[in-house]
Amino acid sequence: MQTINELQLAKELIRYPSITPIDAGVMKFLEKQLRKIGFKTKILEFKEKNTKPVKNLYARLGSKGPNFCYAGHLDVVPAGNLKDWTVNPFRPSIKKGHLIGRGANDMKSSIAAFVSAVSIFVKNNKKFDGSISLIITGDEEGIAINGTKKVVEYLKKRKEKINFCLVGEPTNPNKLGEMIKIGRRGSMTGRLSIIGIQGHVAYPHRANNPSTTLVQILKELKEIKFDKGTKDFQPTNLEVTKINIDNTADNVIPGLANATFNIRFNNKHSSNSIKTKINKILKKICNKNKSNYKIEYSVSGEAFLTKPNQTTYMIQDIIKKITKIKPELSTTGGTSDARFIRKIAPCLEFGLVGKTMHKVDEAVSLGDLKKLTLIYSNILKNYFK
Repeated sequence: MQTINELQLAKELIRYPSITPIDAGVMKFLEKQLRKIGFKTKILEFKEKNTKPVKNLYARLGSKGPNFCYAGHLDVVPAGNLKDWTVNPFRPSIKKGHLIGRGANDMKSSIAAFVSAVSIFVKNNKKFDGSISLIITGDEEGIAINGTKKVVEYLKKRKEKINFCLVGEPTNPNKLGEMIKIGRRGSMTGRLSIIGIQGHVAYPHRANNPSTTLVQILKELKEIKFDKGTKDFQPTNLEVTKINIDNTADNVIPGLANATFNIRFNNKHSSNSIKTKINKILKKICNKNKSNYKIEYSVSGEAFLTKPNQTTYMIQDIIKKITKIKPELSTTGGTSDARFIRKIAPCLEFGLVGKTMHKVDEAVSLGDLKKLTLIYSNILKNYFK
């Protein structure tokens, strides 16, 4: 069996303009590559009401346990202004020892490294004891409704057991080997509307200015001391991301004021406990100011932590051996699809350096790509020892 070259595969994956939720044929292409190594594959398409359909892929090599799974996404963010790029973002180019293209960093190259690692592992271990699987989605950069979340539900229904999952997101801030993610903070957005009474600015007693209430609420929300953080997590943090009063006249008190805020919370809280805390503040200030309010919450994930186990430490040791850096076990950063997978399996995240993700001239160092393939193939070798 021929092994798959990680650089060649990364280039081929980047050529597909798979901007969420467009598949552009990339799942079918990857499926073909996986079948060459011996994987049984299934393309899973999901579509919720009022959303566009998304293609996902589940592939498994072997039928016995334990099942070691790799998870990643083939969808990418839009390229932005093409004039700002030094290359065509979907015609990958090599410059100064780097592969440049949209998805080079986040995260087509990591998928290529893992597929290459599997091909090397299978060539040398034809009868290994266990299974290797991949969960690949096309809905990570988008609303994440028709992606990994749905694949996990599908696997649960089929009673498909995953014993450990490695998510290949770019986890390293500056150098390959710096960081493994063993959990993530939860994320919740609140969209708040304060309903007042419109009127003339010269007659404020005949109106009820919603901006007064909104400012008081936002001040109090920003002053909440949720916690001091934990040994594994940063302190919970609330950021106001939008304030909007749609008023075209300077002499009119508006009737409506809106704001949006996002909270990144650690595992001392749940989204429900935070909602309760916030709702008390809204009620108190709105009652005092005789204003009405509407609040809509959307939760994109609860906080979670995968307690380090034997596999975590084995992966940490391999990374240290190859990169000469001992990776920190961290929970920093945004959300990832690990928030769905952790419901069925312990998981950690390790991939490339995330410096250029979502940027113009997104790139991966060729040296890092080679090292990541080596790390992934050593992980497989040690996991199935």
